[in-house]
Amino acid sequence: MKSETGHQIIHLSESIHSEKDTINEHFHETYQILYVLENEGELNLSGKKYSFNPDQVAFIAPFSKHSILAHTKLAILVLEFEPDILDSSIHKEILDKYLTSSQLIQVNQFEAMEIRQLLRKMLYQQSLGGNFDRVGLQIYLLEILYLLARSQQEAVITDANMLRAEKLKKYIDTNYFNVMNSNDIAAKLGVSSRHVNTIFKEQYNKTPLQYLTEVRLEAAKKLLMETDKDIISICFEVGFESLSTFYRTFNNYMNTSPKKYRAANNHTLL
Repeated sequence: MKSETGHQIIHLSESIHSEKDTINEHFHETYQILYVLENEGELNLSGKKYSFNPDQVAFIAPFSKHSILAHTKLAILVLEFEPDILDSSIHKEILDKYLTSSQLIQVNQFEAMEIRQLLRKMLYQQSLGGNFDRVGLQIYLLEILYLLARSQQEAVITDANMLRAEKLKKYIDTNYFNVMNSNDIAAKLGVSSRHVNTIFKEQYNKTPLQYLTEVRLEAAKKLLMETDKDIISICFEVGFESLSTFYRTFNNYMNTSPKKYRAANNHTLL
């Protein structure tokens, strides 16, 4: 697809749809990036339905079937470009890695603001119409693609970190009596203790060591309530390295000593 002058296509337009207006299912031979300016609708993309709200971005690959239903008066910016307009290295590093298929891309507030500003610049650049201005359009297009790819990369990292945090939590749940310190915890995931602290806190709002302490204390409370084992035996059984540490930690969390807690809660001794 080329323009009348033979130039490869990068074209940006504004599409306004009245309430309940429907764009029937269709496809293009080009790539499209749809950016919602205002109001709401529904996007059907490759057989999946999505709410289509302001500052959301849809990336549509060539030959992907899609349709749009406007719930209210819906304003969308439509950026269209040909597959071969990008350098092969850009295609490989961005499209082939992060934008391999049609998708609704969740961008954060700051990314949305950047994309909106770049699209506005493209509208102005497009209105000038010269050869030099077509170069500007390519530059802005690359910036938008970079932002979309980066948001996808961040999503992949977030998902991976979530899985690591869940794996670590399960490890602590079943091995709390064997874990020695933060380095021991980090070694189980093969990453630094600093990184472990970061990803675990993002997921559970506490560090792994804080969670480890909570799990040990819950186990200790159960043993204090349900058995007549010596307190020192319970201390080492749940993983504490010294009786003094156990007493101090128990007092800090429970505002009472293990002995008093047992006296108030262990019904097997009555």
